[in-house]
Amino acid sequence: MSSVLRMEPAPRGRGTQAGGGTHAPVGDLVRLSDGAGGDRVVAYVERELPPGGIPAYRAARGSGTRSFVLWADEHREERLATLVTVSAGGGVARYQVIGAHGELIGTLVREKALRGRGLRTRWTVTPAGGPEAVGFKGRIFWWYVWWLLAPLQTLIIVLSLFSGDGDAARGPRRILWRAGGQVPLEFRSKGDTVHLHARGYDWRLGAALVAVLRTFDSWLLGKEWDDRKD
Repeated sequence: MSSVLRMEPAPRGRGTQAGGGTHAPVGDLVRLSDGAGGDRVVAYVERELPPGGIPAYRAARGSGTRSFVLWADEHREERLATLVTVSAGGGVARYQVIGAHGELIGTLVREKALRGRGLRTRWTVTPAGGPEAVGFKGRIFWWYVWWLLAPLQTLIIVLSLFSGDGDAARGPRRILWRAGGQVPLEFRSKGDTVHLHARGYDWRLGAALVAVLRTFDSWLLGKEWDDRKD
């Protein structure tokens, strides 16, 4: 049975850090549903800021740079994994997901459409010691339909602004990753969920994947969770 991971805002109004700290609890979390343990929170996600803080992070993210932590709890008492940028530029960004003890969990590579090796954005996921899986954003048929509607995009964008979700203005987003004739991973745009179909996939890699995908979410409405000004 597949495991399903989704990212969502953490409940608000939870007060300050345990023990009298001044930092607010982590604002986003990842839930996992696997049919066995039910639906449970497995990680809390937070940007890891460089020197220069939020302004420096937001300036660097335009090139594809990303950096965030998966915490075991909302008060940052235990680090589960960290996503770091190995390189970014020219439309290609390479990330590593590192475990709490410095071990490599896996690598992610994003090649922007028309800047990498195809007409669609290409995502490559490679678990440590496992086969490389390649996926492309959206199906060709639905991209064709989307571009046919290009003359209506202004109206679609306006309607999206009124609806508040931006889905109508976004292009096709579903991703199927393939490796050796199999489909180990899938991102479904409905619900913004990552599905781990292959056994043995580390859920921390899946959690980092759903979090980084959501940083390339909706430029139209500025809804990317890691682009906040506070």
